[in-house]
Amino acid sequence: MPGRGAGEGGGPGLFEDPERARSAMPLAARMRPRSFAEFVGQDAVIGEGSVLRRVIAQGELPSLLIWGPPGSGKTTLARLIAKAVGARFVALSAVTAGVADLRAEVAEARSRLMQDGVRTVLFIDELHRFSRSQQDAILPHVEAGTVRLIGATTENPSLSINNALLSRCQLIQLAPLDAAAMRVVLERATRDQESGLGRMGVELEPQAYQELERYAGGDARTALNALELAASATAPDGEGRRRIGLQAVREALLHPALRHDRQGDLHYDLASALIKSIRGSDADASVYWLARLIEAGEDPLFVARRIVISAAEDVGLGDPAALGIAVAAYQATQAIGLPEARLPLSEAVIYLALAPKSNSGLRAYDAAAEDVRRQPGVPVPLHLRNAVTGMMRSLGYGKGYQYAHDDPEGVVTQDYLPESLRGRRYYQPQTHGSEAQLAERWQNLFERLHRKGGGEEPHKGTPHRS
Repeated sequence: MPGRGAGEGGGPGLFEDPERARSAMPLAARMRPRSFAEFVGQDAVIGEGSVLRRVIAQGELPSLLIWGPPGSGKTTLARLIAKAVGARFVALSAVTAGVADLRAEVAEARSRLMQDGVRTVLFIDELHRFSRSQQDAILPHVEAGTVRLIGATTENPSLSINNALLSRCQLIQLAPLDAAAMRVVLERATRDQESGLGRMGVELEPQAYQELERYAGGDARTALNALELAASATAPDGEGRRRIGLQAVREALLHPALRHDRQGDLHYDLASALIKSIRGSDADASVYWLARLIEAGEDPLFVARRIVISAAEDVGLGDPAALGIAVAAYQATQAIGLPEARLPLSEAVIYLALAPKSNSGLRAYDAAAEDVRRQPGVPVPLHLRNAVTGMMRSLGYGKGYQYAHDDPEGVVTQDYLPESLRGRRYYQPQTHGSEAQLAERWQNLFERLHRKGGGEEPHKGTPHRS
């Protein structure tokens, strides 16, 4: 049945000979840790003396959500936990399994528990890919203790997992493997005579190790798959040793497959890094994050929209030209597409990063919106209303309105806010960049607009002109 998991201790599978079956597996699968001692890089979570290890040592088995990037050991950790507490391990993939598969596995788990007293760990990989209703279908079986759920996800559980399911599971967060842990993984694979590449006489030069560590980005599976490819592509020398140097690794790796998901955490994390780098005026970092997005296959129009927003929100009136440049970059991207669109996008990102910054427009709007929410029904002052009929004029619409263009300087002393909000100052200009001139002009205008008594008489203008 598609999506059905295989429990530990099942049949021989594709091969009758277990050794042949194992040799056909990728290196990453063959080198999967068989004990907590071999499970490296996650000591804070599962190291000796950790809370989880102490709980497992007592035979307890809580339902868990394991959150971490690819290749950090989510599946391996689930298997080791099930083995440590003597539970049967059953795996499903949320990509291919459905509610029917789930019900079938739960029924078998219930039977095992009642007849033999054997607990079942139901491991669901990519749990975030289950719909809300599919996640709800798991809940009663977790609550009843029929199965112990271990869900694995690369996405933030608070955004992708139902709250009810979240509240019934302990959250375990795994980190990408650091360079030291990756070195242990690679060295073990080159030495292991039974499951690794020990029989092939593989020797990695220091620079080759560093290249694999850099290329993998904390993903042990990626590093091991790349190592296996490099070893297979390297001929043994006269001594029967496969000496793998930097160039051999680079030739074997070809082009890295960048990790990205247009709907996942990384999608938003990279976009956030781009915007924050622009806001922080770091042109180099801004171009780097732009390249990360584009090279990973991100929709260039998504990137262009983020740049337009940044031009208005972060640069704003510090350099009003920035918005025009950002919009032009968006239109150019729309017109020409990739790969050429990387040029206007890069130009816009650098310009925005180097431009003076001001979020006064955003702050002004937010302050005004707060007053709108606090006083939602404030009427428009009569003198600002448009008097288009005789009845409107008789009610005072437009009475006393002063037409600014009739004044020699184009400014008249007149209230434009409702009476209850008179004197409010929403726009607080910055005093650097292009906005420094606006700040001075706005101060002069504010004083003239709100001048009361004395001085020159307000210009009457044309009362009913709109």
